[in-house]
Amino acid sequence: MRRRLVFLALPTAVLAVFAAASPAAADAPAASDVAQSLNSDAVYVEDSITDVFPEAELDALRSAADEAETDTYFVFLPSETFSSQSSANAFLSEVADDVGDGNYAMFAGSQGFAAYSTELGERDLGQAEQATERAYQQTSGNQIDALVEFADVADAQATSGPISGPGLALLGLLGVAVAGGGYYMYSSNRKRLAREAKELEDIKRMASEDVTRLGEDVARLDVDLSKVDDPTREDYSKAMDSYDRAKSALDTIKKPDDVREITNALEDGRYYMTATRARMNGETVPERRSPCFFNPQHGPSSQDVNWAPPGGTARMVPACENCSRAVMSGGDPDVRMVEVNGERRPYYDAGPAFSPYAGGYFGMSMMMGMFSGMMMGSMMGSMMGAGMMGAGMDGGGDMGGDMGGDMDGGGFGDFGDFGGFDF
Repeated sequence: MRRRLVFLALPTAVLAVFAAASPAAADAPAASDVAQSLNSDAVYVEDSITDVFPEAELDALRSAADEAETDTYFVFLPSETFSSQSSANAFLSEVADDVGDGNYAMFAGSQGFAAYSTELGERDLGQAEQATERAYQQTSGNQIDALVEFADVADAQATSGPISGPGLALLGLLGVAVAGGGYYMYSSNRKRLAREAKELEDIKRMASEDVTRLGEDVARLDVDLSKVDDPTREDYSKAMDSYDRAKSALDTIKKPDDVREITNALEDGRYYMTATRARMNGETVPERRSPCFFNPQHGPSSQDVNWAPPGGTARMVPACENCSRAVMSGGDPDVRMVEVNGERRPYYDAGPAFSPYAGGYFGMSMMMGMFSGMMMGSMMGSMMGAGMMGAGMDGGGDMGGDMGGDMDGGGFGDFGDFGGFDF
């Protein structure tokens, strides 16, 4: 077990600022409060500096902690929190005592870095600290990048087991030989985590737009429950319940695949809203069909139309009345657009992270029908991974997710290949 504050190799003037800081650990939050927070979130950021770190970057750090086999925790405090090495040591040790075994890393502002571990000896923890310092310098003081490196190296040290004798010598030679390659791997992992965090941010924003749109559309029905018959009241209640379910699920989304629960609820809400409107207007309640392919916000489709994306092959797709008219008259349907890397693109051409969005709306029958021509193509690989088989099949969602984990990277291609692949 080792606990200490490590001063990173920063400019002398910056270190002087840290050394001149007068407040002691009394200005720090209570260690018990930090520990309580870490029991539910691997990253703690003191309230006064929450605006320093974008949520997407913190999500990348949470992903690094989730992927580590050893429990890993991170703490961010203001630079004026500690005036000495001993006060920082005591604080981080107290936090760890309350939380439990694992690897801990703490930045007290931009000047000091503290590391603690119940899993590593002094030598191994020292290597993790040195890797953190290198990453900090090579990324011009990016604390998130540095802590991602700490998580990777500390976890590797904790899970590799003891090495001695000739093995240590060989390890030293290998370490020198692959120093450059090690940083390349670190950089690649950091970029992957950042990409995953950005994808999650994009799909959460997209799902939030859909939930808000459904709530507004249901509200516009302006139903007086005391003046409608039981079937209308029942359909309206189901529409409201579906909206509430989608809104609640939005608060718990942790990864792109979680959006399936939201889109499943949204599809239910759209149908029951359409049924309610039909009953109120004295019209026949429409049959339940797949959502409009071009924009699921349009609600249930009314018919299938022959359509081809730019550069793709024509296929029959479900469409609402307005989109059907547009396609059959040679116009452009109202396609659901999403933002990807600052660019607005059709949701079906937005990349594999958005496949769970379609997977929640379109189930097994849709996959076997509309997407059957893409077998072994871009949609098939990512849709199965996203759990398209889950709709209408008990337990299918789990099967889809597990299959997707095995297929990722297996050559099925990206969800966004409609234009280039033979859709």
